[in-house]
Amino acid sequence: MALVRVRFVGGPAHDLVRELPAEPDGEPPRRWIMRHPGEAAAAPGDETDHLYERDRRDGWGTWTMRYVRTEPFGATE
Repeated sequence: MALVRVRFVGGPAHDLVRELPAEPDGEPPRRWIMRHPGEAAAAPGDETDHLYERDRRDGWGTWTMRYVRTEPFGATE
């Protein structure tokens, strides 16, 4: 599986750089759900999903994923 480098912009994962699975055209997924970034263990019922959408490549060729919204755990599926 091919991977593509992305940087998350905005929201709780702001400036996090990570490799995501690439689509067949080499672009990152159109949408990505980030769960519990930076939290070791959330209390039951306190979990959240953070929705990001593919944006564009920055000046260094890294794709950006921009923050859209946060919803209760599982609501974005």
